[in-house]
Amino acid sequence: MKLPTATYRLQFREGMDFDRAAALVPYLQKLGISHLYASPIYQATSGSTHGYDVVDHNVFDPALGGREGFERMHTALKQAGMGLILDIVPNHMAASLENPWWRDVLRWGEQSRYARHFDIDWSQKLTLPVLGSPLEEVIAAGELAIVPGAEDGSPALAYFDNHFPLHPESPPFDSDADNLREILSAQPWELTYWKEASKRLSYRRFFEVTGLVGVRVEDEPVFNDVHRLTLELVRDGKVDGLRIDHVDGLADPGGYLARLREAVGDDTYIIVEKILVGDELLPSEWPIEGTSGYEFIDMIADVLPSDAGLEKLSQLYETRTGSADTLSIRREAKRQILENNFAGEVDRLVGLLSRAVEPNPDIKEALLALLAAMPVYRTYGAGGAMPERDGRVLEAAAVEAMQYLPDGHDTLQELVSFFKGEAPIRDEEAARLARIRFEQLSGPAMAKGVEDTLFYRDHRFLALNEVGCDPAHPAGNVERFHRRMEERAARLDHSLSGTSTHDTKRGEDARARLYAISEAPELWAEGLERWKSMNRFPDVLEPELEWLVYQALAGVWPYPFNEAALPPLHDRLEAYLQKALREAKQRTSWTEVDEAYEEAVITFVDGALENAAFREDFSRTLQPFIMAAHNNSLTQTLLKMACPGIPDIYQGSEAEDLSLVDPDNRRPPDFAKLEEMLQGGGESLPARKQAMIARLANARTQHPALFNNGDYQPLEVTGPFAKHMIAFSRSRGDRHLIVIAPRLTLGLIEETGHIRPDVMQQTEITLPEALQGKPFTNRLAGSEDAQITSGSRLNLGRFATAPWVALVH
Repeated sequence: MKLPTATYRLQFREGMDFDRAAALVPYLQKLGISHLYASPIYQATSGSTHGYDVVDHNVFDPALGGREGFERMHTALKQAGMGLILDIVPNHMAASLENPWWRDVLRWGEQSRYARHFDIDWSQKLTLPVLGSPLEEVIAAGELAIVPGAEDGSPALAYFDNHFPLHPESPPFDSDADNLREILSAQPWELTYWKEASKRLSYRRFFEVTGLVGVRVEDEPVFNDVHRLTLELVRDGKVDGLRIDHVDGLADPGGYLARLREAVGDDTYIIVEKILVGDELLPSEWPIEGTSGYEFIDMIADVLPSDAGLEKLSQLYETRTGSADTLSIRREAKRQILENNFAGEVDRLVGLLSRAVEPNPDIKEALLALLAAMPVYRTYGAGGAMPERDGRVLEAAAVEAMQYLPDGHDTLQELVSFFKGEAPIRDEEAARLARIRFEQLSGPAMAKGVEDTLFYRDHRFLALNEVGCDPAHPAGNVERFHRRMEERAARLDHSLSGTSTHDTKRGEDARARLYAISEAPELWAEGLERWKSMNRFPDVLEPELEWLVYQALAGVWPYPFNEAALPPLHDRLEAYLQKALREAKQRTSWTEVDEAYEEAVITFVDGALENAAFREDFSRTLQPFIMAAHNNSLTQTLLKMACPGIPDIYQGSEAEDLSLVDPDNRRPPDFAKLEEMLQGGGESLPARKQAMIARLANARTQHPALFNNGDYQPLEVTGPFAKHMIAFSRSRGDRHLIVIAPRLTLGLIEETGHIRPDVMQQTEITLPEALQGKPFTNRLAGSEDAQITSGSRLNLGRFATAPWVALVH
C-alpha cells in the first residue's frame, strides 16, 4: 500500500465542485499534499451543503459536475501524481422523496425490494414525522390533497411540497376528509407530528436527525447495492483511500470493515470516523489503517496548556459560577438526552430486553444508568458475546452507575452479564437485537450528551470542549503525550492527525489562543472582573454564560483589532451563540425556543461589542495571550507534521483558522489569497504556518518511510527552562528526524513576540548515541542555519530566532 504523506480535506458544495477542485491541484501540489481528501461526492438532496444526506450512492452529484466533472478532476490529480480519498456514508441515507429507494418503500411498504435496505421496524407502520402539527389538525386545515405524482403521474398525497406516493391498492382517490383518512389507513406509512419523533419512530435514524434513515449494510445484498460505484472507482484506480463516516452507527462495524477490505483489496487506505476517548484504542482486529484523527486534538492538549493552570481555571469557574463538576454535568446531560431525545429508542430496547431475559421492573432504570455512565462511545459485540476488553468497559460503567442508582444493583449486574454474553436468555433473536441496539444507542447518547450538550453547558475551558477531547478528564502532560506517540508508532498507526475538521467546535488557532489562557488564569480572571463592571450582564442569565462569551470572543477576536471587523464578527457570534444556547437545552432548545432568553444574551454581546472602553481593554488584555498563541499554533503544526500519523490539513487551516462551530468552520477559504501567500511568504502567522506545512509536507514526500513508519523516542531536555520545550526523534533505518518545539511561552516572550534568547541559550537536548556525529539539515531554517552536525548535546541557543526545529538526516 502506498500510504498518503499529507492529506488536504476539501468540502464540496457551497461553491466547490469537481472543476474548481481540479483547478486547485497545482496549489495543493506546491503545498506538498499527496492526497486530496474529499467530503461526500455522491448525489445528495437538492441544496445539500455537506453531502451526508445521500439519495443515490451510485451517482456522482450533478451539482458537482457529474461523472464528467469527476473524470476531469481525476485526470488533474493523476497528472500531478496525487491520490484521492473519498468520504463515504454507509450508515444512513436521506429519508427523502428524492431518494428512489425510499420512495419505492413508501409506495410498496414491505413489498418493496428495498424494504430491508433500511433499518425499519416493520412490526408497525413506517412513521413519517413531517407534519407541522398533529394529523387531525392538518386534515382540518385542508393541508392534505390527492394530486398526480411528479414521478409517473400516479396518485400521490400532497402535503405542501411533499408528494407521498400512494400504494397502488389504495381506495378510490379524492380529498374528502373522511376519504383521506381511509386512504391514509391503507398506506404502509403514517404521517406524524415532527415533535413525536423522539418518542415514536419506526426506523433507526442518524443520531436524532429524522431526515437520515439507517441503512442495513450488514446484509451483503445491501452492502453491494450501496458500494457499487465506490468499488468500481477503487478497482479502476481512481480512488486510493476511503474514509468511513460514522462507523459506530453500524450494527457490526468489524464485520463491515472486513467485508469492505475484502472487496477493495490490501492496497486501499481505509480510515474510520471514530472518536476514541482517553487512552481507548481501535479494535486491533479491524483491517484498517486508523481513524480520521480526532484523537490527535486530545494529544495536542497534553502539550500546549498548563495542567496546573487548567486546575486553577476550573476552581475559579466553580467558585464564581456555582457550577457542578464536569462529571456531574456530563452524567446529567446524557441522562436528559436518553430520557427525552432518545425516549423511543430506550423504550424499544427495554421491550427487546424484556423478551430476551426475565421481565424486571427495574430494567429501564438500570439501563439508563448504565448508558449514562458509559465512558466510551460504544462496545463491539455485534449481537453476540462481547470481547474481553469491552466487557471491562461495561464493568467500569456499572461501577460508576451504581453510585447514582438507588435501587436495582442486581438488575444492573444482570444487564452487564447479558450484554457480555454470559447470562441465560429466553429469546435468541430478541437477545441479538437488544445487544446490537444497545451498542447503536450508546454512541448517540455519548455524542449528543457530551459533544452537543455538555460542551455547551460547561464553560470553564472551551479549548477542551472539542471533538476527541474529554473535559471530564482534563489534559495530561508532555510525558503522557510521549507515551501515546510511542504507542502510535509501535502500532504503525496510520491514522490522520487532525487539528481542524468540518466538525470541530472551533478552529485550531482559536484553541491555540485559549490554551495560552491556562498559563495565566489569574490574569484572565482579573480581566473577567473588569469586563463584568464594563458590560452589564443581565441578572436573568446564568453566570456561566459570561465565561462562554468572553472565551468565545478571545478565540475569534481580530488581531490587530480594527473596527471594520466588527460587523462580520457580530454576525458570526450571534449565529454561534444561538446554536450554543439551544444545544445546551437548558432554557431554550431547537424544539422549544425561548426568544426572550436568546435575545437577552445577544443584547449583552451587542452592548459589549459597542463599548469602546471594553474593546480597548479586551484587546490589551488579549495581546500577550495572542502572542503566545502564535507560538502554540506553530508548535501544534510542527507536531502534526512530524509525529506518527498522517497530517491532515482542513481546507484553509494552513493559514490562521479562528473559526467557530459549523457552519462557521465550513465557509469557503480564499484560495487565491492562499496561493498568493504561498508564493510570496511573509512573517505573519498565516504565512509562517503555511510555509512550515509546505516544507515539512515536501520533506515527508522525500522520506515517506521515515515519517510514516519511523519509531518515536522522547529526547531529554535540560536546563532551567526544560519544561518549556518538547523534543523527540524518529528513526527508520539510516534515516533520522529530530524535532524541537517550544511550549508554555507566555512568560518567556519579548515585546516583539520572540522567545527571549536566554531561554534558548540555557536549554539543551541530550541526544542518544545513534543520533550523534551525523549531518542534519534543518528543514525549517534558512540556508545559513540549515546544516548541523550533531554531538552528544544540542544547545538551543543556535535556534534562538527560530525555535521550531526539524532536523533530517
